Amino acid sequence: MFGFLSKYFSNDLAIDLGTANTLIYVRGRSIVLDEPSVVAIRLEGGPNAKKTIQAVGKEAKEMLGKAPGTITVIRPMKDGVIADFTVTEQMLKQFIKKVHDSKLFSPSPRIIICVPSGSTQVERRAIRESALGAGASQVYLIEEPMAAAIGAGLPVADATGSMVVDIGGGTTEVGVISLGGMVYAGSVRVGGDKLDEAIINYISRNYGMMIGENTAENIKKSIGSAFPGAEVKEMEVSGINKAEGIPRKFTISSNEILEALTDPLNQVVSAVKSALEKTPPELGADIAEKGMVLTGGGALLRDLDRLLMEETGLPVIVADEPLTCVARGCGMALEKMDKLGSIFASD
Repeated sequence: MFGFLSKYFSNDLAIDLGTANTLIYVRGRSIVLDEPSVVAIRLEGGPNAKKTIQAVGKEAKEMLGKAPGTITVIRPMKDGVIADFTVTEQMLKQFIKKVHDSKLFSPSPRIIICVPSGSTQVERRAIRESALGAGASQVYLIEEPMAAAIGAGLPVADATGSMVVDIGGGTTEVGVISLGGMVYAGSVRVGGDKLDEAIINYISRNYGMMIGENTAENIKKSIGSAFPGAEVKEMEVSGINKAEGIPRKFTISSNEILEALTDPLNQVVSAVKSALEKTPPELGADIAEKGMVLTGGGALLRDLDRLLMEETGLPVIVADEPLTCVARGCGMALEKMDKLGSIFASD
């Protein structure tokens, strides 16, 4: 009886639990939450010392690299999978609470969660368990390239090959999809985080300056590009000089960032190439005609489509609103949950 009632009162959710951002789609509405996957935990001193959650999401992200010793800022997702189980569960709880307005019943929704196609059974189980711990009544998993393809509006159910490259914060997923199933799925652990890391290391080597993660991300968003362009952009950056130990400002150009990003971007290109090698010829013909679709936050990097176009010789299209593609695809799968069986991933 109560099971029936709680189903009636709680909305089903689709969650894109990403390394960088978590997005939640509520059935019948749309994407209602888009926050960074960051949690700030406060250690309370005194006789009954305990850990409490200080902040999640945007608020916690602003604390990255600025928190005192009593507050630890954690990113509980690493490379698209769970690195810190309890923290992820708490983060999901907080996010689900933000989404559900009804105070009368504690929500127990059915939840669809995206998992990287290269994740192991253990990692998938961790994701499933944390969602159940956060109050889900049932959890279904869907592979990221599949969700990204549905969100980008590709004809996944037809007998044609569709190729999707989803560049997230922790992983790059390459999928070839036909007849509602994955023909090829490849996953490399290179994403937005690795690009930021490459920028930090480059500046440390060439300028002798230390910069934080947020600064590196801002550099990437402002002047980062994947292909040599006609115009050279410059940006003033502050960091700590390693030799003097004093904060200094310096100027960096987009060509230098291009050089810094070469290595991680080459890994993305080789993942795409190996996917094309392993695609059956008939589907390869479809992809040669229609090209591949870029989704995920990494697709927003300037001229990344140019780079892939030059490297593969195929048309490359950036999806509309690439950041929310996976979450929208998850949401569409949620709306048609009872009709679509083949698209969900098994444990």
